[in-house]
Amino acid sequence: MAAQQDWFDKDFYKVLGVTDDASAKEITKAYRALARKYHPDANPDDAQAEERFKEISAAYDVVGDEDRRKEYDQVRRLGPLGGGFGGGMPGGGQGGMPFDVGDLGDLFGMFGRGGRRGGGGRPRPRVGDDLVTDLHLSFEDAAHGVTVPVHLTTEAACSTCGGNGASPGSRPVTCNRCGGRGVLDDDQGPFSFSRPCHECGGRGDVVNHPCASCAGRGTERRPRTVKVRIPAGVKNGQRIRLKGKGGAGSNGGPAGDLFVEVDVGRHEVFGRKGRHLTIGVPITFAEAALGARVTVPTLASEPVTLKIPAGTPTGKTFRVKGKGMDTAKGLGDLLVTVNVDVPTDLSGAERDAIEALAEASAGSPRDYLGTEVS
Repeated sequence: MAAQQDWFDKDFYKVLGVTDDASAKEITKAYRALARKYHPDANPDDAQAEERFKEISAAYDVVGDEDRRKEYDQVRRLGPLGGGFGGGMPGGGQGGMPFDVGDLGDLFGMFGRGGRRGGGGRPRPRVGDDLVTDLHLSFEDAAHGVTVPVHLTTEAACSTCGGNGASPGSRPVTCNRCGGRGVLDDDQGPFSFSRPCHECGGRGDVVNHPCASCAGRGTERRPRTVKVRIPAGVKNGQRIRLKGKGGAGSNGGPAGDLFVEVDVGRHEVFGRKGRHLTIGVPITFAEAALGARVTVPTLASEPVTLKIPAGTPTGKTFRVKGKGMDTAKGLGDLLVTVNVDVPTDLSGAERDAIEALAEASAGSPRDYLGTEVS
C-alpha cells in the first residue's frame, strides 16, 4: 500500500477526534458516532455534512485498518519530507525537525528501491457504512419476543449490474492511465508518492458502457426490508446488531452492520425491574387486617391467587416465582406490591363500623414517640 499525498497533509486522528495512541476499538467507536451524526441520510441536502462524512470515512479508511495505520504512522514520523504536520525539509527550511536515519529504512521499505513505490495500488475493499434504525415495540412483544420487518431506504449494490457499474453484457476494463493500479506516482525528488488516478477515480478500471440504472456508480438507493428477530425480554433502549445488513461495501468489500435500537412502550398494569415484572394491587383495610386471598393477573399465563397474611402493611411486596420475564438470563419473578385502599366516600354503616373499631382499639400507633401527637 502506497502513502497518499494527503497522508502528509491531514491528521486523520484529529479528524476522528482521537489521540494517535487510541486503541482500534476506540477509533471504531469514534468513527461510528461521527458517521451516524454526519451521514447523508441524517442530513439530507446538507453539503457540509456530506463533505464532513466523506472526510471522516477517508480518515477511518486509513487508521481503521491495522496495516494502513502502521504505514500512516511511519509517514507521520517523516512529516517534514511531505510538507505536512508542520513540514519543511529536515535540518533546514521551515519547521526543521530532527530526522532519524532509521526512518529512511522505513520509507524505502514502503516505496521500494530507489524511492519508487512497490506493489499494486488498487483501492482495497471497503466495508459499507453501519446503519442505525429505531424500532417501536409493545410491552407484550418485548416480553414474549417477536420477528418484525424493518423498512429501510439505503445504498445497496445495483440490482441491474450487480455492483460493477457496467451495463448488462459489458464489463469494466483496466484503466490504461494507471494500468489498473488505481493510483499514479507523483515524483518529489528521490521519492515517489501516490495520488488517485484521475482517469478511473482510483478504481483501477474504467466503465465504458455505464449501467443505466446506477449511472456507473455500482450502487443505488432503494427501499429494502430486513426481518429482525427480537429476543424475548428485550429491554428498552437495547441495541440489536444484524451483521452484514448495513450499507453496501465498495471495491468488493462486505456490507456494514445494521443496529436496531428498541423502544419499548409502557404497559397499563405491569412495570419491569430487570427480568422481573412488577405490579401494584390494591386491597381493602379488612383484607389487610384479617388476611385474604386475592387474584393477581400475570403477563404470560392465567392469573394467580396470592395469599395475603393477616396484618399485612400497605406497601409490602410479595414474590410470585417464575411469573416474570422469560429472558436469556433465565425466568424472572412477578413482584406484587399491595397497597391498602382507604375509602373516601363512606356509607353510614361503614362509618359506624369504623367508629366502633376506633373505640375498641387499645393504645395508639404513635405511643413509641413518647407523647400523643394530634
